[in-house]
Amino acid sequence: MILLQSHSFGHEAKPIRLYDFAPTIFEQISSRKGIKKAIKRGEILVNGQTSFDSYWLQPNDKIELVNLELSPPKPYRYKLDVIFEDDDLAIINKPAGISTSGNFYKTIQNVVVDNLKASLKHDALKWPRPIHRLDNQTSGLLIIAKTYKASQNIGQQFEKKDINKTYHAIVIGTPETKGKISTYISEKEAITEYKVLTTVNSIKNESLSLLELSPKTGRTHQLRIHLSEVGFPILGDKLYGKEGLILKRKGLFLCSTGLNFTHPTSGKLLHFSIPIPAKFNSLLKREKTMWEKKN
Repeated sequence: MILLQSHSFGHEAKPIRLYDFAPTIFEQISSRKGIKKAIKRGEILVNGQTSFDSYWLQPNDKIELVNLELSPPKPYRYKLDVIFEDDDLAIINKPAGISTSGNFYKTIQNVVVDNLKASLKHDALKWPRPIHRLDNQTSGLLIIAKTYKASQNIGQQFEKKDINKTYHAIVIGTPETKGKISTYISEKEAITEYKVLTTVNSIKNESLSLLELSPKTGRTHQLRIHLSEVGFPILGDKLYGKEGLILKRKGLFLCSTGLNFTHPTSGKLLHFSIPIPAKFNSLLKREKTMWEKKN
């Protein structure tokens, strides 16, 4: 267990709930949601013991923020494409077919153990961990935290919707040139903006379109649900796609291609982008050629 920060509650201070007081003293966790999670994980101690968020602090109580030393994930041998790395965080190009995390062996959490350098900062995490997630079959840019501060800071940026994300997808059909989808998902607001980059005729699917997508919210399966609901499912989507129109062994044609956010330490605005996967262009070219030959 690594001690990150310690604070003594004043001997003349009035009692206050741990949940209300902790955000005022721990710079690494400034949000109440983050504090609640840290207390639940046992990372905030009172007098050396785990506590609960509704505990009323008493004069001279000692409050500590710790980084628990748990057993590291078993490394999964896979060479990652690391786009950026420093002592605070890393950006990787997640391959399709590997889950971000989970209670099994083949995950990004297991892969990063051997692919990233250890942080030398005082609040370094025991091992790097993903801050957000991409579906198993979705490829693209993923942020990995290497310090406690980076994890909390970027988590807050996600909560405040300060992180801009861009995706590219191939969908079945021909949507309008650009548009906005704002149907609710699980009774929560969900907004996706899109624009069509190109459309090709397809013998099997009538037409396929390459879209640039900008999710303004982050609901589970948001892009897949939204595009399916308006009649243009993502190619290869076995859950929300059209039955009989799934390409065998081709996977899901959805990729996270752009990320813009503020560096948790320097405050500098970071911009990351990657090209769309080669399989996207290959498929569109093949479909166009096959159509032209037949017609």
